[in-house]
Amino acid sequence: MSLKIWIDGQFQSTEDAKVSVLSHALHYGTGVFEGIRSYPTASGAAVFRLREHLLRMQRGADALGMHLVLDECEQAVVQTLRVNQQAEAYIRPLAWYADGGLGLDLGKQTAHLMVATIAWASHLGGHKVRVTVSPMRRNTARAMPALKLTGGYTNATMAKLEAARRGFDEALFVDDAGLVVECTGENVFLVKDGKVVASEHPDALGGITRQTAIELTGAEVRPVSLAELKAADEVFLTGTSAEICAVEAIDERVYGDNPVTRDLSALYQRIVHGEEPKYRHWLTEYDLESKADRVAA
Repeated sequence: MSLKIWIDGQFQSTEDAKVSVLSHALHYGTGVFEGIRSYPTASGAAVFRLREHLLRMQRGADALGMHLVLDECEQAVVQTLRVNQQAEAYIRPLAWYADGGLGLDLGKQTAHLMVATIAWASHLGGHKVRVTVSPMRRNTARAMPALKLTGGYTNATMAKLEAARRGFDEALFVDDAGLVVECTGENVFLVKDGKVVASEHPDALGGITRQTAIELTGAEVRPVSLAELKAADEVFLTGTSAEICAVEAIDERVYGDNPVTRDLSALYQRIVHGEEPKYRHWLTEYDLESKADRVAA
């Protein structure tokens, strides 16, 4: 079945949806996006922490001078999932500048909004990952806010490509002082003597899964050096796609068993699948049996 994409209030098939090659965002990265997940539950389907994701997207839109209506975005997400009859999906809302000229001044261009929902598996494969310290530096927040701006991810993709060419699964950014920033698409945690520490850095994205892990573990939040990270008992990564992902090694440093990470990952899976009543408020539930949105498509 051809999936539908919600674009500016209308549904189009993936084959029919088109963007001009002169779109401002294609040339200059003037867009903002989110990565969100929906999961099947015993009572239907649910999106995990939808409002928090969209609030972060709104901050990115504000940085680009765009107006993003949260309720419209939220409704578009649920409608698209229903139209595509998906209980489990990766959700990609994207706001971008299109026609109106290729000058660097913003304001003349037209802003657009789309929501796509696609089948997904963890981009890290759901296994322990091998990480390498990147020779590159993360975009500094003094130059570009640590939000999901499309142009900012060129930095991440280049670092990931360099790491892959050397045989690693993921790249780790550190700053000039040797402090941990983040990986290309995940935040970083360590476990030492059973205590969890969340790496904090001004250039790192404020991850929704990161915040979830902090709340679940009571993690200490502070700057972490690369030396401290390598001396940890466990290291794990968090992200919407990666979920809770154990690190097997950072360059030459190989980690052993990871019981804290394993228990946290199991709890996270129970939460996103609606099996922990205490955290049901993090779930936006939707009914796949509703036919109204499918008729509208």
